[in-house]
Order: sequence, then C-alpha cells, then structure tokens
Amino acid sequence: MTKRVSVVENILSANDRLAADNRARLDEARVFAINLMASPGAGKTSLITRTVEALRERWRIGVVDGDLASTLDADRVAALGVPTVQINTGGNCHLDAVMLRTALPQLPLGELDLLIVENVGNLVCPASFKLGVHKDVLIASVPEGDDKPYKYPPMYRGVDALILNKIDVLDAFDFDVDYFRRGVEVLNPGLAFFPLSCKTGEGLEAWLNWVEDQIRSFRG
Repeated sequence: MTKRVSVVENILSANDRLAADNRARLDEARVFAINLMASPGAGKTSLITRTVEALRERWRIGVVDGDLASTLDADRVAALGVPTVQINTGGNCHLDAVMLRTALPQLPLGELDLLIVENVGNLVCPASFKLGVHKDVLIASVPEGDDKPYKYPPMYRGVDALILNKIDVLDAFDFDVDYFRRGVEVLNPGLAFFPLSCKTGEGLEAWLNWVEDQIRSFRG
C-alpha cells in the first residue's frame, strides 16, 4: 500500500510541475483560462457554445476539448469559428497537465484573450489533476439529482465557481435547490453559484458577467 501511495504522489507531483509550466505560458501570453468539469451530459459543450456566441465579439476565444474518443463536441465548437483543439484521452477519465501542454502550441495564444478547456465528463478523476488554468468551474445539472455534493465532495471542494444547469426542468425533477446549496456551502463556503439554463438562456447573463469580470481582472 505504501508503494502505491508513493507512486500516486509522484505522479501528482510531476503533474503539478507541468501545470505550473502551463500557467506560466498562459500568463506570458496574457490568456485567461477556465477548466470546465462535469459529469457526462451536464451541458459542458452547450455552455461553451453559449459563452462563445455571447462573448466572441468582445473577446478572442479558444477552446480545448477533451474526450475519451470522437470529435463531436469539438466540431460543434469549431463551427462557431473559434480556434479549437481536440484531445482524445484514449480511455483516460480526465485531462492532465501533459495533455494540455501538448495542446497549447496548437493554439494561437498570442491572439487569444480567453481559453476554455472542456474536461472529460467525470466527477472523480478531474479533481485530482491540475491543468495550470486560472479558474476551475464545475457544472452540475438538475437531472443528476441534488445529492452530488454529498457524494463527490472533492470535486465540489476544489472549484472556483459552480453552475447548476437545466433549471428549466426543475419542476419535472425532485431536485431540492436548498439541500443542494447546503451541501455545497459546507464544502466550499461562498462559492460563486450560477443557476441557469443553456437551453432557454435563463440565468446566463450572470455567468457571462462573471467570466468577463475574471478576464478584465486578469488582464489588468
């Protein structure tokens, strides 16, 4: 058991060093980067397309899309006319700093203000691997249920902002928003929280304002 723990610690330590290199590269290029994490089907790609559509006239945006296989999500984003890089993880349940390090040279960083990284759909592994971005954002969704903060505390504890997507179907599901929020607050007090619907657009303005505020603060 001790040997296994040591190996895992070494892997994470090496990943953290590469993440620091990624951050330095992004900082030098003055590109603000967000890592979007969620379970499959929560709406990562939908949120990215909504964000790009709303902000692309004011900010230069690039996207890195991570997935187990296929380019379906990346194709949807690339169709919006923004630089997009696909990372197929070959079965790995998360992106890591090595993968992002490989993707960054494929983007015109000097021509970007915002980089959105779509992580692999998973509520366990992505929490352990830093990428070197500036903010980690988690997307929960109403159909998943209101118990996810209680079941996956490391994911909720380590993020900078939380989105609750698909609020347009709240009436169709037994989702207790107050119970959900209590679970989140115990793990991450004062976490920026954005209930919204990518489908209807309800609540999107607050999320978009937060993103723009983050970019302005980063760029000074």
